[in-house]
This record gives sequence, structure tokens and C-alpha cells, in this order.
Amino acid sequence: MSDPSAYEIHPGVPSVEDYRRLRTHAGLSDKSAEGAAVGLAHTWYGVVVVHGGDPVGMGRIIGDGGCFFQIVDICVLPEHQGRGLGRRIMQALNDELELRAPDRSYVSLIADGDAHHLYRKFGFTDRAPKSIGMARFIRAE
Repeated sequence: MSDPSAYEIHPGVPSVEDYRRLRTHAGLSDKSAEGAAVGLAHTWYGVVVVHGGDPVGMGRIIGDGGCFFQIVDICVLPEHQGRGLGRRIMQALNDELELRAPDRSYVSLIADGDAHHLYRKFGFTDRAPKSIGMARFIRAE
């Protein structure tokens, strides 16, 4: 198991190629190269976890910068999971929201699988039955 100090977290976003690789290898759906390029450029704040010079995890905040924010793309490559990196990613994103987001901003996310346990540690709560998360894919294959 790698020493946790061997991992660095840097502000920013990965390249389009690394973004797509991180997503798919961590079990998230693939995104088109075109969509990834546009989306990454519109990130409000993001972080990349680096190990040995290679991106092994990431997380982003998207939104309008004033009222609404959404945490997306939280992922760590399987061979690097179990080292607290998801928590470090969330902490970095949360710290930036606390620093720059206006009072009463609404921050949301979609918790896949057991990730809700991690997100609860950062104050996220279930919104159902008042709110129900909904989604739609455009021309999904």
C-alpha cells in the first residue's frame, strides 16, 4: 500500500484524455471528447490527485458561481482506492466552496453506490421526498 503522503492534490482539471480514462477506469460512464473539452473548460473549481506524476483521481465543482453548484466527477482509480483519497478530494472541494461560494448557495451531488457515506461526512443529506434527483442522457449509446 502506498504512503498517503505519496499523493499530491493539485487545483485544476486533467487533460481530456486523462479525464476520460479516470472516469471509465473508476467505473463512471464515458463522455465524448468534445463534451469533456467543453465541460472541463467550464469547471468552477477542480482538483486532480497525482501519484508518481500520473493523475489517479479527480473531482470538480460546476455551476453558476453564485446560487447553484454541483459536485461531479469524484473518482479514484481502483488500484489507489482505500487510501482516503476520496475524502481528500471532497475536503479540497468543500474548502473552496466555504472560501468562495456566496451565503445560501445550494450545493448538490448525485451519490452512486456507497458514496453517500462519504458525502454525509461533509454535511450532505438526502433530499427525498421533498426533492428527487432526476437525470437524462442526450443520445446515449
